[in-house]
Amino acid sequence: MDTRHTLRELLRQELDLGERADALADDTPLLGALPELDSMAVIAVITALEEQFGLTLDDADIDGSTFATFGALYRFVTERLADGSREG
Repeated sequence: MDTRHTLRELLRQELDLGERADALADDTPLLGALPELDSMAVIAVITALEEQFGLTLDDADIDGSTFATFGALYRFVTERLADGSREG
């Protein structure tokens, strides 16, 4: 599976989006637009990202812009995968 699909499935599961996850496009707003994505859900998504992709994420790396849109979150994940932010 590709990263975009995996990320979409992760959000489907963590936020209980159901079929709405299928419509997530790069310009789809997340934070502030999805009622399911509250502060507790952000923590759950970050934890799921670490587990699913084998990443080690630092709080300093994440801010509101990370969750602004689906595309922003996808770019964040792919950049971390590319720069080797994997657990060692």
